[in-house]
Amino acid sequence: MNLGNFSLSLEVKDINASLEFYKKLGFKQIMGDLSQKWCVVRNGECTIGLFQGMFDSHILTFNPKWDADFQENQNAPDIREIEAKLRAAGIEPVKSFEYETTGPAHFVIEDPDGHTIMFEQYL
Repeated sequence: MNLGNFSLSLEVKDINASLEFYKKLGFKQIMGDLSQKWCVVRNGECTIGLFQGMFDSHILTFNPKWDADFQENQNAPDIREIEAKLRAAGIEPVKSFEYETTGPAHFVIEDPDGHTIMFEQYL
């Protein structure tokens, strides 16, 4: 099952300090809005989202409709199909937010150790 673009979403204490730190490691900001206290940085194929005050912990994030360059992947399954497959495999979401029958939606699962894994679809 192709889960799409992967990134690590980090809960940070100070968005500006975190962005400056990751820039020193060679990351470049590729999207975001610092006034809203979030941004996405990339170094090579490594993508990290920095979020101040949005999450309780760090999150593994998959975007099925995006490829590694944040371009729409026309062949990707709808997020609802992925959720249905995971449910069929015995993995129940801890949060499921379906807004329409197509388009934007997301759901959250946890691995056996309680790590949060979020699946998001913006398209």
